[in-house]
Amino acid sequence: MTIKLVGAGVGRTGTHSLKLALEHLLGGTCHHMYEVLQRPEEPPVWQAAMEGRDVDWHALLDPYSAIVDFPGAAVWADIADAFPDAPVLLSTRATAEQWWQSADQTIVDASRKMLAEPPDHEMDPENRARTDMVRAMWNKFTPGWSDPQQAQAAYEAHNQAVRDAVPADRLFEYQPGDGWQPLCAALGVAVPAEPFPHTNSRDEFRARRKMDGES
Repeated sequence: MTIKLVGAGVGRTGTHSLKLALEHLLGGTCHHMYEVLQRPEEPPVWQAAMEGRDVDWHALLDPYSAIVDFPGAAVWADIADAFPDAPVLLSTRATAEQWWQSADQTIVDASRKMLAEPPDHEMDPENRARTDMVRAMWNKFTPGWSDPQQAQAAYEAHNQAVRDAVPADRLFEYQPGDGWQPLCAALGVAVPAEPFPHTNSRDEFRARRKMDGES
């Protein structure tokens, strides 16, 4: 399998809904942070990518038909270079403040708690690897990832860097609520009759964390 779409949008820009939509359109698994958390072999590779070490992207992403969300969004340019025929999707929210309000109550809050618990020597190897990856990912995004002003500035800088780097005929932007049409146009496929999936709201994210035994 090969990557047919590279997502450059950061988490909490509708990426879980995009994952499900792309899986429907492409018939394969779309990479997302969810996949990393299920596969203990992936976090060390993603950490290496965040730290600027060489990664065999074709080997890592061979099981997948597309990629969205973190951690891929943090190194989107490397992935886009590895799959030059794939369109680049920049998913965003209407404003940086809107993105922060969602991220702060979900992925940022979860990361704060993860990185605050317990010292590395008390962790099992899988949890340590996930924690090290998340720390490296956020530090690459911005060392001030937990601060509202710094995180919003990094979000805007990230999005502008994508727009500046990707040729117009390869890039398309997307916001939650845009539905099937932009995805289908970029991929050259028909618009499905089924409703577009809408998942992973703030409440759903928090409920899933509680079911997993996290506070």
